[in-house]
Amino acid sequence: MPSIAPLAYLSYICTMNLNVDFKKQIDQILPADEAALLLQAIEGGQPVVSLRFNNAKGFAVPQALERVPWCEMGAYRSERPQFTFDPHFHAGSYYVQDASSMFISHVIKSLVKQPVRYLDLCAAPGGKTTAALQSLPAGSFVIANEIMPQRAQVLRENVIKWGAHNCMVTCDTPEKLGMMKGMFDVIAADVPCSGEGMFRKDEEAVSQWSRSLVEQCAQRQWGIINDVWHALKPGGLLIYSTCTYNVDENEAMASRIATQLGATFVDVEVEEAWHIKGSLHGDIPCYRFMPHLTRGEGLFMCVLRKDGESAAMPSAIYRNKHSKHDNKKHCTIPAQAHGWINGDFELKEENGVVKATNKNIKEVLESLKDNIRIIKGFGVELGIVKGKNLIPSHQLAMSPLINNEAFAKCEVDYPTAIAYLRGESIRIDCERGYVLITYQGATLGFANNLGNRANNLYPKPWRIMSTHLPSTPPVVF
Repeated sequence: MPSIAPLAYLSYICTMNLNVDFKKQIDQILPADEAALLLQAIEGGQPVVSLRFNNAKGFAVPQALERVPWCEMGAYRSERPQFTFDPHFHAGSYYVQDASSMFISHVIKSLVKQPVRYLDLCAAPGGKTTAALQSLPAGSFVIANEIMPQRAQVLRENVIKWGAHNCMVTCDTPEKLGMMKGMFDVIAADVPCSGEGMFRKDEEAVSQWSRSLVEQCAQRQWGIINDVWHALKPGGLLIYSTCTYNVDENEAMASRIATQLGATFVDVEVEEAWHIKGSLHGDIPCYRFMPHLTRGEGLFMCVLRKDGESAAMPSAIYRNKHSKHDNKKHCTIPAQAHGWINGDFELKEENGVVKATNKNIKEVLESLKDNIRIIKGFGVELGIVKGKNLIPSHQLAMSPLINNEAFAKCEVDYPTAIAYLRGESIRIDCERGYVLITYQGATLGFANNLGNRANNLYPKPWRIMSTHLPSTPPVVF
């Protein structure tokens, strides 16, 4: 959900008008003194700003920043800079994520010890997906799904910027994904909810809240989990989460999943110093982040293990009878593509696009692409064939697996970096041909240097559109 600008924050909290029924609801689930503290934190507290750094691209948490206790790559900031004008933001050097949501990193590292097939069911905009990609054991594969097409494109952008080769982005229904019976070891479902935990960040969430909305969300959540349940293999884990406080969408829903679908709750070890609250209804292992106790917004999370003996992964899944493979157009892969990426990949070309795909999931890929709407596949898109040449792709520029010996790098200053991210033509002092534009060592993308100017290859939909540009970079880290 969008956050409000820092300068507008004080006027927002002064006009925040919490629904009377919401306050009654908080009074019912918490002791009176604690309910008062939570409401005070919601009405008068400032949203916390936190980042998670991308160690796959060589970035570490700066020593000057306070770390998020439950996420080794997470850190707090005392204020919110204009991230849009930071080139590192566009380079995928870090992800702006609420500290509470980073708890999924701790859950994964605590419970997942072997490579898995992982489904992030309601994944946009990509915070929990990139956290999972950062935390899962090497050799794992992730499908990040978002049912809303526009949000799915944002998810795709963030996954590409993060540089993940082992992640497919899809845009389909839980029912359709549920047809992949027993496909996933782990399913993470950060289900749509009434958004009570986002009240400090989102004025619209405050104005739209009602008890009927809570009931509608609970019904929708049950439908989502029920639809996708068959895709979780016996013995697999469901990580269920919301960003809301009420019991109906949290403990009651989790208990319904366990009772009616067949699952047992799984404990996750946490430190007492983290001040994570437990269950507010019944005696079940769950983890509640509340702003009067923890530095972050509202979050509920629990883990359930599906009943039944753990089974081997299926070698193939539900297949669409109406295959479209025969309609693909193929051409020769230019020789230079073989030297552009490091790793054990198979190079493939379809409709003029060359991709490096993971060899060890070839059969799964063949099964998936006829059934699910895929907007980013596994592997890395290397480039687009144009005659005998290959125009390098932005996915390649964002990948930590790029062969750094294959392209010259051109380090630019801040004004040039912003001009590049705006899609403008730039002048650079570098050898001719395709070069990587970098800023403070972080790769921003490709340009084709012609000598007197450089053609900008930064993706058009991702360009900075603001006309109010700062002359100096924001201080982020």
